[in-house]
Amino acid sequence: MYCGDGLRRMRWGMIPVGRKNARGRPVLETIINARSETLFDKSAFAGVGRAVVPVNGWYEWTGKARRKTAWRIAPKSGGLLFFAAITDVWTAPGGKEVHQMAAVTCAPSADVRDIHHRMAVILEADKIGLWLEGSETELSTLMVPWPDGRLMASQADGVDWTAP
Repeated sequence: MYCGDGLRRMRWGMIPVGRKNARGRPVLETIINARSETLFDKSAFAGVGRAVVPVNGWYEWTGKARRKTAWRIAPKSGGLLFFAAITDVWTAPGGKEVHQMAAVTCAPSADVRDIHHRMAVILEADKIGLWLEGSETELSTLMVPWPDGRLMASQADGVDWTAP
């Protein structure tokens, strides 16, 4: 993942130790995705950093439990997509620092809507600097679905995703 100061390996999923929810209770669950609509409103995300995750696609699953269909979603033109992400550092018992991240999500584009109700915020390459350094007000223009027609969803072939 790119953090502004270079590439860094991070754990996907944030442990928000010490953070509190709106009722003042500790946030205990690992956060894998952060909703763009509430990113700057929730105390669980106060003080987080920003990063970009380069990917060549991702997977979503549809269907009933124990018998799911895997879908690969990728750019129609090939190449990379750049997911907007937030970052934090969790200090584990014993003092080990764990660099961690969560993807920022938004409503899906038409290309993804039939497969999943959310998708990652995807950044144009020329907007990466704005995501990393921009103000909260400036970032709202980036946190929208990827334009329709630019992603391709295909059933993942040759992979058995059936639960035992």
